[in-house]
Amino acid sequence: MNAFSHSLSRRFWNTVSSVTVGVKILGLALGLVLLLGAGVTWQARNSLSFILQQQMEKEGVTSTRDLAARAVDPILLNDVVGLQKLLLETQENNPDVRYAFILDQHGQVLAHTFGAGFPIGLINANQARSDDHHHTLVLQTEAGLVWDTAVPVFGGRAGMARLGLSDASLRSAIQTLTVQMLLMVLLVSAVGILVAVFLTSILTRPLRELLTATQVVARGDFSPRVLRWADDEIGDLADAFNAMTAELAHIDEIRREREQLRRQLLEKVIATQEDERRRIARELHDSTSQNLTSLMVGLKNIENMCDQQQMRAPLQELRFVVSQTLDEVHEISVRLRPPVLDDLGLSDAIERLGREWQARYKIPVDILVHLGSERLPGEIETAIYRIVQESLTNIARYACAKSASVLLERRGGDVVAIVEDDGQGFDIAQKFNNRQMGLAGMRERAELLNGNLTIESRPGQGVSIHVQIPITEEEKKIL
Repeated sequence: MNAFSHSLSRRFWNTVSSVTVGVKILGLALGLVLLLGAGVTWQARNSLSFILQQQMEKEGVTSTRDLAARAVDPILLNDVVGLQKLLLETQENNPDVRYAFILDQHGQVLAHTFGAGFPIGLINANQARSDDHHHTLVLQTEAGLVWDTAVPVFGGRAGMARLGLSDASLRSAIQTLTVQMLLMVLLVSAVGILVAVFLTSILTRPLRELLTATQVVARGDFSPRVLRWADDEIGDLADAFNAMTAELAHIDEIRREREQLRRQLLEKVIATQEDERRRIARELHDSTSQNLTSLMVGLKNIENMCDQQQMRAPLQELRFVVSQTLDEVHEISVRLRPPVLDDLGLSDAIERLGREWQARYKIPVDILVHLGSERLPGEIETAIYRIVQESLTNIARYACAKSASVLLERRGGDVVAIVEDDGQGFDIAQKFNNRQMGLAGMRERAELLNGNLTIESRPGQGVSIHVQIPITEEEKKIL
């Protein structure tokens, strides 16, 4: 029962809280008026009904006693015609009289007003003893309630007078009062609605302005200010809102400055990093590779000049080690800064990256590139290459994937890169909460170029990395 009542109250509160303030005020005012009107109408009906019933009972006693007093002489004289005339006059003089009749001392009907025949069961419905002044009983009939009053005639020695009063006038009076009360309730409700609408307009208009301004602020625009309507709580709220937006505008300006500085610093860091990669790759290619090549040639010459077979085997092993080292240096040089990226562009660099990655990790990878013949701006090519490179590295290290795919294409004024695998996937929120530098670095590279990077993954369902970077006219001019 407690759970049901809690659920019911919760549902009621959810319904009430979902409507607007204006509807709440209007509903409250209308509800109070209707509740008060219904209560007053009910109380008035009950009070009037009680009073009219008492009056009906008194009227019945008075009319029946008068009838009993006037019927003494006709009864003693056995004047049936006079009795009948007396009953008809009584019924004509009082429209509430439903019926009237006279009984003798033996309970026999002497006269009555029932034209179609006297109902026999009515005689025993209400009887008064000879020592009673009167006896009233309320009877339920098809036409409504009837107050049946019995009064002994001449102490009961001459018989009994019975008179029935209908409640038609009582019901008519109550009905009239109810209609008047309902009309009054409707009038008061109309006035209450007008007052509620007026109050709602006064109260909700500044609130609506605050709501509109708040929605603008939520979109990142801190310029809206609202007027102070009155020197009340809503006026204080308007001042507090204006102070808040001013402070938010100041904080946002500071944030923008810091964000700009951070972007500039990050751009410099990435640019410096790429320059350093290019320099180290060039030194490895030009200096270290040449030195290792010279070493291999020298070892080969020594091997040719050596006549002892025992010395040739170690020399061959040394040449093999130097050859492997040269290959590794060349591979490191290419990974640091592939020359093909600078010489031929992003398409060839990505295709070569895919072939080398597949050969190294033995994982099939599909490379689809649709960038057209026109090259992209240098910073975009570098960013996308590094993002794809980092994605493939993560697949090889963590994904346990059986296959991967890379898609590069132009879509309108954007360049799009999609890297997918069928590996074990991961929880995205947990990865970013743990501050995975690889994912964060990829996202920062995309955001620096006004692009965005989206990662879709679930445990056991692989990973999909979607990168979209706009190609602006200014960036095209750099080419």
